[in-house]
Amino acid sequence: MTGLDRRLVAATDATLPRGPLAGFAAGSLGMGVWVTVPGLLLLYFLTDLLAVEPWLAGLALLLPKIADVLLHPWIGHRADVEQTRRGDRRRLLLLGCALPLAFAALFAVPGGLTGASAAAWVAVFFVAGNLLFAAYQVPYLATPADLRIGYHERTRLMAFRMVVLTLGILAAGLVAPLLTGGDAATRGGYQRMGMVLAVGMLLAMLVGVAGIARLRGSAAATTPAGHSGWRALRTALRDKQFRWLVAAYLAMSTTTHLVLAGVPYYAEYELRAPGLTTVLVAAFVAPALLVTPVWLGVARRVGKQRALLAAQGAFAVGSLVLAVGRPAGLPVLIGAVAVLGVAFAGMQLLPFSMLPDVIRAANTTATEPAAITTTAADTGAGGTIGAGTYTGVWTATEATGAALGPYAYALCLAVGGFVASTAGESPVQPDAALAAVRYGFGLLPAVAMLAALLLQRRYTLDATARAAS
Repeated sequence: MTGLDRRLVAATDATLPRGPLAGFAAGSLGMGVWVTVPGLLLLYFLTDLLAVEPWLAGLALLLPKIADVLLHPWIGHRADVEQTRRGDRRRLLLLGCALPLAFAALFAVPGGLTGASAAAWVAVFFVAGNLLFAAYQVPYLATPADLRIGYHERTRLMAFRMVVLTLGILAAGLVAPLLTGGDAATRGGYQRMGMVLAVGMLLAMLVGVAGIARLRGSAAATTPAGHSGWRALRTALRDKQFRWLVAAYLAMSTTTHLVLAGVPYYAEYELRAPGLTTVLVAAFVAPALLVTPVWLGVARRVGKQRALLAAQGAFAVGSLVLAVGRPAGLPVLIGAVAVLGVAFAGMQLLPFSMLPDVIRAANTTATEPAAITTTAADTGAGGTIGAGTYTGVWTATEATGAALGPYAYALCLAVGGFVASTAGESPVQPDAALAAVRYGFGLLPAVAMLAALLLQRRYTLDATARAAS
């Protein structure tokens, strides 16, 4: 082994210090609020407080996300340009820290707006929020691929992020419904909730920016190899392993966001207890705090791919139990949601740690001479190719799933004849609407997750990436 190879292997085996890891992960607290609250409450806010018909409410959440398909890869391109010119992606991260302003405005709908005009207000600020979220998320998630670390250390890095993200999701999921007024939610309550959480988001995101800088100082960041932007976008779209991973993640993201959007409806109309929204969110999110280290251990033992397939299978089984509804009994249903939460933890940790594996593999193919060993190539010698662009496509996929999930649930409600209302109204829902609430929350997610599992089986890079570590 040459001296160069020894240095590269040492870089691969390096362990990131916990301080910078914690700082990096802190950024996910703010991101967790944006990921959770609109998905959990925005559809319900539109249909049950702003009198927006379900089909229109679904469109108001879907159409802004369509723009993300173009915006996220473009931001990934800009992130690569920034990395090439300045040696970091800090300016985009700081721009993304304006996200809390859009978040607060999203729920501050003027009192005179209802129906279509209220949907338009939400759609405009949803577009602005998604753009700012992408400005932060894309360079943030490109960090593992930027650093000279190996297969298992990338999983460890994302495990730190997953634990803190879970804390953000859990805190937002529990606090947001309470701040809105709980069972007696009002427009003013939603506005108060948006302002309070926006302050917390800003503080967490700024800490994340500082944490990324410390990480880059702890583990030498790679330098782009002059192959980024639109050329890297073509490379990413031609990458078969990336396509299968992205396709599976689209199905996973759609399914989890569908479930999240359905929680308030399932609690109110199936369980007949709106207050159980907080309980269901806690049952869905809290297990991740305990099982993320377990998923990390499972991935080390059997590989990320096998662990992810197990998580997808568990999610599908838990969803089928929820389709049974009240006859199953409340303890069983809460237990089924907890199973979904355990699976959700794996589906957050594992795909996000597989993404930099794919980027490294593409970098190896494009920039490393054939004579260099696989282990050395895995360190990223020669620079990561289009890490921001790959990540931009990935986050666009996540954003698409975040839109398709609520839209799919909204379509279920529309087909069932769900009756929209304003705050204080309690219309009688037809039996078909109640059935749509139940099957949309249980049966549809099971089918979608089965599709994710079948797509994930086509991904074959994991064994190679693991052997090279």
